[in-house]
Amino acid sequence: TYERGFPPNPSCVLLFGHIILYIGKHTLALFFSERVVPFLSRPALPALLLPNGLYLFSSNAICRLPAVLRALHVAVLQGKGAEVSKALQGPLNYLDQSLSKRTTPYLTAVCHPSKSQHTYTPFVAYSTSYLVIYNCQYHYSCHVYFNQKDVDSQDYVLTRWSKQNKSQVCVFPISLPQEGKRNILLTSALPYVNNVPHLGNIIGCVLSADVFSRYGRLRGWNLLFICGTDEYGTATENKAREEGLTPQQICDKYHAVHASIYKWFQIDFDFFGRTTTKKQTEIAQDIFWRLHKRDFLVEDTVEQLRCESCQRFLADRFVEGICPFCNYPEARGDQCDKCGRLINAVELREPQCKVCRQTPVIRSSKHLFLDLPKLEGQLDEWLDKSTGSGDWTANAKQITRSWLRDGLKPRCITRDLKWGTPVPHPDFAEKVFYVWFDAPIGYLSITANYTDQWEKWWKNPQQVELYNFMAKDNVPFHSVVFPCSLLGAQDNYTLVNHLVATEYLNYEDTKFSKSRGVGVFGDMAQDTGIPSDVWRFYLLYLRPEGQDSAFSWADMALKNNSELLNNLGNFINRAGMFVSKFFDGCVPVMELQQEDKRLLAQVGWELRQYIQLMDKVKIRDALKHILNISRHGNQYIQVNEPWKNIKGGDSERQRASTVTGLSVNIACLLSVMLQPYMPAVSQTIRKQLNAPESCINTMLQGTGTFVCALTAGHRIGTVSPLFQKLEADQIEALKKRFGGQQVFDVHECDKCITPCHLIYFQGDKVRTLKAQKAEKAVITAEVAMLLDLKKQLALAEGKSPEPTPQKGKKK
Repeated sequence: TYERGFPPNPSCVLLFGHIILYIGKHTLALFFSERVVPFLSRPALPALLLPNGLYLFSSNAICRLPAVLRALHVAVLQGKGAEVSKALQGPLNYLDQSLSKRTTPYLTAVCHPSKSQHTYTPFVAYSTSYLVIYNCQYHYSCHVYFNQKDVDSQDYVLTRWSKQNKSQVCVFPISLPQEGKRNILLTSALPYVNNVPHLGNIIGCVLSADVFSRYGRLRGWNLLFICGTDEYGTATENKAREEGLTPQQICDKYHAVHASIYKWFQIDFDFFGRTTTKKQTEIAQDIFWRLHKRDFLVEDTVEQLRCESCQRFLADRFVEGICPFCNYPEARGDQCDKCGRLINAVELREPQCKVCRQTPVIRSSKHLFLDLPKLEGQLDEWLDKSTGSGDWTANAKQITRSWLRDGLKPRCITRDLKWGTPVPHPDFAEKVFYVWFDAPIGYLSITANYTDQWEKWWKNPQQVELYNFMAKDNVPFHSVVFPCSLLGAQDNYTLVNHLVATEYLNYEDTKFSKSRGVGVFGDMAQDTGIPSDVWRFYLLYLRPEGQDSAFSWADMALKNNSELLNNLGNFINRAGMFVSKFFDGCVPVMELQQEDKRLLAQVGWELRQYIQLMDKVKIRDALKHILNISRHGNQYIQVNEPWKNIKGGDSERQRASTVTGLSVNIACLLSVMLQPYMPAVSQTIRKQLNAPESCINTMLQGTGTFVCALTAGHRIGTVSPLFQKLEADQIEALKKRFGGQQVFDVHECDKCITPCHLIYFQGDKVRTLKAQKAEKAVITAEVAMLLDLKKQLALAEGKSPEPTPQKGKKK
């Protein structure tokens, strides 16, 4: 018995408690209620054996999950059905993120209503690796089928699940460590929520981690990729003051901005969370108390900078001055961006409050410190093991060694702020945790918001390898402070095995600057009209692995037009077009000669180099081997001229057949190797070639041997160009657009264009702050800067710097 209109794709139907799975015309499985599921102690359940060997079964066991238990308690015992969505919001947030991915398979179901409507009832079911949540507005039979189509994730937010005459079902994986597999926990440094990330931020952290994450999945590793916004601390308070918002409003605003940017760049997190959560407070305070009970915390009274004008102590990022080590004039109160040395704010020369630009005074305050000297022995032992067996970048090792060489000192972990994780100790109730103690714990709390079984990742060093991706300025906090916190807590925490740090990416010949309009920021990239895959390619091509590198518009155009268009795209397009044009869209028979075998040997060597480099997280160098393969392919086609041989006799036509068949198979290999770097282009190539999914497993899992995945007779799809040329005038316009206003010395400027523009921008900033009703001190400081600019302009023009008194007003 089955209803007409049954979907033709792999499908399953639920009939009277029995589940039948169909693939085409074949019944894969038929399970009745007495079916025994091997790993269940109470096996009398309707169950579906999924194609991957996992079971999908009854909802009863789901009640053990806390989130669902809370939802059922709210709905059934308290009778508050309208509040169920709050209890399920965490799982649904993850569901929304999972469905926004382009490659994740999921289940959908259409529930046909009966004539009598029933009340809203959420239903949840799960297997060992899958969680199913769906909203049945009506109780009736449900037709379920596997669906690989791309669906807008917004269709699955709880408030939108109830449709007229239908409801939706989705299945998404919950990743946990598995016996017998390589289990990788991968984190990207949590970006500050207080601003829009620029290209340097993106390549240094999330994009590099995404490439390795995608590669790891292709290799068959069991991998969890976690990230989120770092939302507590001074930077957030400062931004809130600037924009006239509350810290929570700033976090909500910029968390959405970050998530949107990373989605456009195709960053494929398993979960993108945030640190302003209950889990963060619980876990951070638990680690704090464990450190406290083991005597790894000490109290001390410290001298701090206090701004009398703002009436508060100045935390690190509220103060700037001259670095005492390298004389850099814009050093922060915690670290110098130029020399990388850590600084106590009171050590700064000529310090200034960033809010009002007044000179702060020194006052005393009692704080708690992490006793790093007491933990130094444990840290040394762990570092020797981790750096010896793991893949730490050279700069990460060097920065860590310099910290140890200078000798560890107790590190303050509390701050006189309001916005942060509260310190639970009664003697420090008015303080919060310092962001660099608190923020790395965000990896744990974000994982805990992803799954209640987070400890299987974070307290399982025997089974789990931890990779941390970051820019070099974050290294000491991840290689010294955070590991010491976890070592001192003594709770079998998973510590970093592979610390991957980049150098800095600059913009042209200067630094990125949002205030000066210099450089491309994440929310601007898509407005350029350049596809995200091209951005990914170029950023990864110049990834600052061994030294600082610089983004250049001219170089981006050159690499796009030469490497992507004329090299990679040209080869793949020609290979596909030859199949379509000369062989009616079917891969021809190949008879390999010595020349063909030499090409295969070259390609195989490049593939092995690619795998070895990617295994060691040498992402930029591995990309060069992809481009080398397409260069070999272009040269091979050019020498063998299949467009001429196809017109000759039998031997010439066979030669054209072999060259074409081999070329299109190399194009298929390139689609697999490109997937971590350019996921959309990779998918397009595989679609054009109608490549089987098995080609990924064949080429990258195991020894990395190149095997022709497209056998003779395989029919490809429609072939079309992959890339477009970046024209000189387009690039020049973009360079001008993102170049910002150049600042000149007014006294050396013969024309007043530049200072006039500065006055205009500063005046606009003052008007914006007033409209937002920012703090008076902030507005006063910006007005003072505006008046100073006007004074400089007047002097340059030979006019009196004093403003002309207005009529009827006293001087």
